[in-house]
Amino acid sequence: MQLHIIFAGRVQGVGFRKFVKKKADEMGVKGFVRNLPDGTVEVLAEANEETLKKFFKEIENGPPLASVNGIRYEFLEKEGGYDEFKIEY
Repeated sequence: MQLHIIFAGRVQGVGFRKFVKKKADEMGVKGFVRNLPDGTVEVLAEANEETLKKFFKEIENGPPLASVNGIRYEFLEKEGGYDEFKIEY
């Protein structure tokens, strides 16, 4: 299963991607995190549903310097075959 999330607010330049990768690695989540040109951060996470729900709770507020003021997310019944969690640039 996949979880696709877009975070809006002060989410770039505050260690957001590194924070998300650390949580993903701790929880065995695969996929990626990246900054988008419009100032948002995109996360595509892959794991079982229970793990993805826990992962979402862990990252929904971001790191201490972040200020999340909008989140769009959806669970997807598919798998992308990711073998690790990457920060994409």
